[in-house]
Amino acid sequence: MARYVRITLTTRGVSCRARLLDDEAPRTAAAVWDALPLAAQVYHGKYARNEIYTLLPAFAPADPGPENTTVTPIPGDVCWFTFSGDDLGNPAYGYEAEGEHRAMSTIVDLAVFYGRNNLLINGDQGWVPGNVFATIEDGLPEMAAACQDLWMGGARGETLRFERD
Repeated sequence: MARYVRITLTTRGVSCRARLLDDEAPRTAAAVWDALPLAAQVYHGKYARNEIYTLLPAFAPADPGPENTTVTPIPGDVCWFTFSGDDLGNPAYGYEAEGEHRAMSTIVDLAVFYGRNNLLINGDQGWVPGNVFATIEDGLPEMAAACQDLWMGGARGETLRFERD
């Protein structure tokens, strides 16, 4: 039986529904499902293009490792990335809580891709493959419009929430 996650931009009041890819990414899907609900400050992608994401302290008993990876996510892909605090410590990334990120030994980045032509390459790290663990099946056009508003209107004060649906 399929499992679903509701993904919400809480201040904007916009949600979409994503199906977990239990067959393609079982470890990652299980790690996220078992930790839900999850929520934190949202960011808009600076390098990847049409992406919003949140950064969380490690929440799974073990990192799932690479599975169902991509460097060219398509609209509706929901991905997991694992970083160290030093990976995100470059001031060019613009995180206000830079010191907070450096203090975390492991950071989980949960990302939603809402448009085409994404390429996961970073000037400091090179290719950054992500685990595609879910696909948005309902509400993508509304979420994409809200993401575009986030890009143009700002992310401050907005939360990205993942919960069971």
